[in-house]
Amino acid sequence: MIVAFSVSPLGVGEDVGEYVADAVRVVRESGLPNRTDAMFTSVEGEWDEVMDVVKRAVAAVGARAGRVSLVLKADIRPGVTDGLTSKVETVERYLAP
Repeated sequence: MIVAFSVSPLGVGEDVGEYVADAVRVVRESGLPNRTDAMFTSVEGEWDEVMDVVKRAVAAVGARAGRVSLVLKADIRPGVTDGLTSKVETVERYLAP
């Protein structure tokens, strides 16, 4: 499964990069395949391990902010691995001249 999520503190002002870095650090230290872009962090693995990472990422932000917003989208496809790479490679093949 791939989960794309965004976790953000509320009520701390506009500069939230330091808080978001706390969440991304949790994801990167998990050892699961992951990718971060300007809007979301995607993480790939089994249901329980991915959801545990999301929960811990939210807790990391919540440790310094009284309120946290979470947006989550999941691609649940049993038996598929390396989806973070293969899905992008498929699109790139169609874009190639």
